[in-house]
Amino acid sequence: MLVLSICCMSLLIVSLDNTILNVALPSMQKELHATVAGLQWTIDAYTLVLASLLMLAGSTADRIGRRRVFKTGLVLFTLGSLLCSLAPTLESLVAFRMVQAVGGSMLNPVAMSIITNTFTDPRERARAIGAWGAVVGIAMAAGPLIGGLLVDSVGWRSIFWINIPIGIAAFILTWRYVPESRAPKPRRPDPVGQLLVIGVLGALTYAIIEAPQAGLTSPLILSFAAVAVLSFAGLLLYEPRRAEPLIDLRFFRSAPFSGATVIAISAFAALGGFLFLNTLYLQNVRGLSALHAGLYILPMAAMTFLCAPLSGRLVGNRGPRIPLLVSGTAMTASGVLFAAFDAEATDALLFTGYVLFGLGFGMVNAPITNTAVSGMPLSQAGVAAAVASTSRQIGQTLGVAVIGAVLAAGTAGAVASASYKTGFVKASHPAWWIITACGVCVLLVGALTSGAWARRTARRTAERLEPGAPDSGTAVEGPGR
Repeated sequence: MLVLSICCMSLLIVSLDNTILNVALPSMQKELHATVAGLQWTIDAYTLVLASLLMLAGSTADRIGRRRVFKTGLVLFTLGSLLCSLAPTLESLVAFRMVQAVGGSMLNPVAMSIITNTFTDPRERARAIGAWGAVVGIAMAAGPLIGGLLVDSVGWRSIFWINIPIGIAAFILTWRYVPESRAPKPRRPDPVGQLLVIGVLGALTYAIIEAPQAGLTSPLILSFAAVAVLSFAGLLLYEPRRAEPLIDLRFFRSAPFSGATVIAISAFAALGGFLFLNTLYLQNVRGLSALHAGLYILPMAAMTFLCAPLSGRLVGNRGPRIPLLVSGTAMTASGVLFAAFDAEATDALLFTGYVLFGLGFGMVNAPITNTAVSGMPLSQAGVAAAVASTSRQIGQTLGVAVIGAVLAAGTAGAVASASYKTGFVKASHPAWWIITACGVCVLLVGALTSGAWARRTARRTAERLEPGAPDSGTAVEGPGR
């Protein structure tokens, strides 16, 4: 439990940083004279680097020592936070956010690998992952309030200061209490695969964010889109030829693993878009202060906090199916409220939409991680968890990129014909339909990949990966398991 608590501290500073940053976006926009695309980059520069390096960090930790890499990540993340608080321009802020991300990439997947190897019983692991997910809820609940207080009283630069004492404390506790561990057979580096992953994510994100300003048919956007497509094709052709690839494509023969990947991308895309939309709406359209905006988002954060441990217990006792179905239904209902019924029009509908989204997101985190590692051999559990973490960051990156691009295109067209506030609300409708589609995806894929057929594909995949090896613990299949 002590090791779990220390590992959760790393998740706390990473999650807290994201939620606090969203509340501070309007203040950053005014002081640094940033466009919507500039605000997108302050978020996506971080999540993009994080997603690109998670697999590399996980395999490096298995090879040279998990505690060593974890401590290095804490140092880099804390240093990056300090640099962000001193950034004089938007460009330097984006660069320092990337330093944070390099450190962050060494935290969560390595911490999850430590937890996976510490909690070997499936039920205990599910509950530990539930506690892990509850930390996200704590960060979502505390982040807007702490961020609002700091932004209103000291300024947006102070939001990065909170990471520094937590990072230092986590480093000391890790040095003192977390034992060193390595994989018995560490994976070899895959520099070509790493470059291809960066090519896919970086080029795709750039094309989406910059498309509203440059134009969909501009040579620059088409060039980056082509790089993304060619890099993805290269991954599909190159990775199966390696004995120890960065991403073992055989994992995706497991329906629960593939489902967890799709669900993670969909759920976190919805979260990224939700936070980005609501922060700008509450402060720029409603004119609320950063603190009041944080208080408005509190019902969503509180539901995430309450539902995350409940989801972990449900996964441990009943399997992932119920939490996934509840999550997909709630997130879809929330999106429909905003897209079709103008939930922004009244506080009652607004808060109902927030509560539903918090319920849905709180339920989805534990099944994603548990389903990703369930059925995998213990030697592959860390890699599977890293893929799940990568999928989360890819989802958040794409959510902010796509929602921000839709919003930028809509508000740009409305500037000449209507007020910014009217243009914002009108442009947000297609964005909310995208979030609704993400909820539907969670519901349908969760239903499809959590049944008996899906579990059989997981067992067959584990046997192909490591014949005769004990698996990492299949998620509970029913009350008699």
